[in-house]
Amino acid sequence: MVETKNKSVGILGGSFDPPHRGHLSISKIAIKKINLNKVLWVVTKKNPFKNKPFYSVTQRIRFAKEITKKNKKIQVVYLDKIIGSSRNINIINYLIKKKIQKIYFIMGSDNLISFHKWKSWKKIVKLSKLIVFSRRGYDKKGMKSVVARYFKNKIVFIKNKPISISSSKLRKKMY
Repeated sequence: MVETKNKSVGILGGSFDPPHRGHLSISKIAIKKINLNKVLWVVTKKNPFKNKPFYSVTQRIRFAKEITKKNKKIQVVYLDKIIGSSRNINIINYLIKKKIQKIYFIMGSDNLISFHKWKSWKKIVKLSKLIVFSRRGYDKKGMKSVVARYFKNKIVFIKNKPISISSSKLRKKMY
């Protein structure tokens, strides 16, 4: 399923409920700025910090594949059943077993603020390079976060044009 031995791979994980052009934009920037061979959109069944997803996992995978179909360097994957978990540390360990040497973990500065609450967050940062994209209103807090203070040399902050779209905003429009 994931064939990228000896290459640099970015992981953009989440519920993608729904996926949107912001996800696509940061993936393209990461491919270019970090020189990634591939970005994996790892769609998870459910975010442990959020309520029940709005769309089914099948719909979210279909939407993600539709939005990424023109970019061969972005691959949509669903690994929950293969590895028996949606935890990022388990995804990273799975990729390491697949002989992927350079793993980059992609997130927004909004997620960096609470990243220290994630399961095995220290191991995630030790096994991958953290790539943090700017999110309006979150950058200063993200740079002062527990993780940024603890691992400041393992984090690459990318200043990108503001991305105003979010899955939460899109879901609110659906109601």
